[in-house]
Amino acid sequence: MRIALALPFLLLGACQVSKDNANKTVSVTYNEDVAANAAAGATNEAQNIAADIGNDVKNTGQKIENKVGNTDVSIKVGKNEKTEPKKK
Repeated sequence: MRIALALPFLLLGACQVSKDNANKTVSVTYNEDVAANAAAGATNEAQNIAADIGNDVKNTGQKIENKVGNTDVSIKVGKNEKTEPKKK
């Protein structure tokens, strides 16, 4: 989602501005190749970041699994006379 916010700035980088002082003119041209390369680079970077986050989560999960291990828990549910209120 954040990459969508950065996309206009990447496209702005594809604009090339030239100034002619003799004629006092400024021309702006849009270079499609530069824009495509910038978008592809941003996409690749986003994929790399997502893969890194996925790997970190996986590694953390494995560390927790190794630390805690598998533990069996037995729970008995029933009536315990000691905890029941006494009838009057």
